[in-house]
Amino acid sequence: MPPSQQSPEIRWFDFSTPQMRAFHMTWGAFFLSFFAWFAIAPLMTVVRDELKLTKEQIGWCLMASVGITILARLAAGWLCDWYGPRLTYTWLLILGSIPVMGIGLSTNFETFLFFRLMIGIIGASFVVTQYHTTRMFAPNIVGTANATTAGWGNLGGGVTQFAMPLLFAGLVGGLALSPAAGWRVAMIVAGAACTIWGVLYYYFTQDTPEGNFSDIGEKGGSKVTAGEAWQSFLAACRDHRVWALFVAYGACFGIELTIKGIAAMYFADYFGLDLFWAGVCAFCYGGMNIFARTLGGYVADRWGAAYGQQGRVKWLFITLIGEGLLLLLFAQMAWIALAIPALMIFACFVQMSAGATFAVVPFINRKALGAVAAIVGAGGNVAAVMFGFLFTLGWEWPIVLTCLGFVVLVASSSALFVQLEEEAPVAEASPAAAQPEPFSQPLMEPAMAGE
Repeated sequence: MPPSQQSPEIRWFDFSTPQMRAFHMTWGAFFLSFFAWFAIAPLMTVVRDELKLTKEQIGWCLMASVGITILARLAAGWLCDWYGPRLTYTWLLILGSIPVMGIGLSTNFETFLFFRLMIGIIGASFVVTQYHTTRMFAPNIVGTANATTAGWGNLGGGVTQFAMPLLFAGLVGGLALSPAAGWRVAMIVAGAACTIWGVLYYYFTQDTPEGNFSDIGEKGGSKVTAGEAWQSFLAACRDHRVWALFVAYGACFGIELTIKGIAAMYFADYFGLDLFWAGVCAFCYGGMNIFARTLGGYVADRWGAAYGQQGRVKWLFITLIGEGLLLLLFAQMAWIALAIPALMIFACFVQMSAGATFAVVPFINRKALGAVAAIVGAGGNVAAVMFGFLFTLGWEWPIVLTCLGFVVLVASSSALFVQLEEEAPVAEASPAAAQPEPFSQPLMEPAMAGE
């Protein structure tokens, strides 16, 4: 097998190579996608009052926001295997921005629910992000690369918790818009940003270190057909390890989605905070993504090097156990001075678990990378939908959170069903190794090039 052009290192401030351009463009795209996906969450107290939504209706909106993402993520993985991540991401951002802006047309619960459902399409951006970085980085660093692009992207869900209330306040206070018009215009701004980034993604990235799928096909490389992509998807579906990671990711990212969707309302209702400060408290949860998910992937890479590939799985199990115990602790916090630190530590374990999961994904099936990433990624949304049902029952916040904590503890056992094959060691990074050579090598198999 010819030497891989996948980068064996992350050059954090480098924008000159295809690998690092993809790195920065993917996390930027995911950041804006996540920002737009949850942009309405910190404004829900305003929307709730205007549209007269009940607590049960808000629960249905929470499920809708993550429900359609299940199908969208499955489709995104297949499209990445077939068309490549560049075109998939470009069109996902552009088309996904339409319902983000369109939610401003809502006048009642039914129309708001519809647009909240359709906004969930943009959540498929996660699969494309993980696919693209896995294509670009070598096995020795891929866990860190995947975790960082996902973590910095997920940070958008935290930033939106205080940025959208600030934008709303500026529109209402500075431009004298009514509250009803203010939240609608704010959503248009969020959607427009996604459209712009989608265009930039088309011009500043390529599918692989060797070039775009179309270029590689023209030069005799291995271009995946629709039939092959479908067979890869079926192969992933038959692998029990994929479904074990599906459950594990549901226990971490499903919890992350759920808490992000209700955090601002939780602090407003349970602790009596106003819109801005409730958003700031919610940011304390999402803001941990700036380092915690990267840490989860980094430790997984180190444990994989020190203890063999199964070390990655052991680290995942540990983080899930810690997440469940800390969620149970947070659920009991009745004083805000204790609730915020408990929330932040709990958030660290949630995001480390997510990073650890996708430090395992690239080592499941190299020929079905898109399919594996899509199925595992969809697990987070399936779990979020299931968790959302708890919020339609009218239970008190602590009771719901306690139930979720026990669910995570039970789900953590899924990691024990994942067995990985050992890979040959990766050569040390060198400046020459990180430099791409234009189309000099055939397209590598997605995840494990460099054997």
